[in-house]
Amino acid sequence: MKVYGLKTCETCRKALAALDAAGHAPEFVDVRAEPSVAGKIPGWIKAVGADTIVNRASMTWRKLSDTEKAKADDPAALAGLLDAHRTLIKRPLIEADGAVSVGWNKAVKSGFGVS
Repeated sequence: MKVYGLKTCETCRKALAALDAAGHAPEFVDVRAEPSVAGKIPGWIKAVGADTIVNRASMTWRKLSDTEKAKADDPAALAGLLDAHRTLIKRPLIEADGAVSVGWNKAVKSGFGVS
């Protein structure tokens, strides 16, 4: 199980602690620091969809130009946008057993046996 996020993200920290307490052994990957994340982005987009993976509530999103924001609606340009602005990736993003989950909501928690 890998948990992708930001080391400064409180939600990511809570998710890691809860997953660990539930008996999982999550490996944390900081999306800003890990170069290999770039190669994973297209697969994540395919797995969860553009609407799910883009954090449109983030400060990074609000600071983007309209031209850059338009890339979020262009499947060919979205991976490049997320690689250039990795804090736009909604977090935590969890890879486990060949599946991808995004966020730390009730459905994601219950999927991993966390209450």
